[in-house]
Amino acid sequence: MREYLRVMKAAADGTRVKILKMLQQRKLCVCEMQAVLGISQPSVSRHLRLLEDADLVRSEKDGMWNNFRLARPEEANPYAATILAHLQEWLEDDASVQELLAEAKGVDRATCGV
Repeated sequence: MREYLRVMKAAADGTRVKILKMLQQRKLCVCEMQAVLGISQPSVSRHLRLLEDADLVRSEKDGMWNNFRLARPEEANPYAATILAHLQEWLEDDASVQELLAEAKGVDRATCGV
């Protein structure tokens, strides 16, 4: 039950859902997410830590950057894999999510204030 609750708690936060939706498009670093979400770096990092602990996202080192991506089904626990599979369809018609995704497409770590 502990694994189930960890995934549900991680997925039950609006900011974390936004992060997951952005990561559906492509890998992002913390500064890119920070620029789109308009929240502090420590807040983004805290949200990402909870998402990683729930098997929803993974990080990959790329030189000096730490990129985040959605966990692949084989990397995730069954609850996380199910959430990620359904999240592809969920909220696609939500105007605020569409705005967020449009902004996330244009963000670039070279210009996000780092």
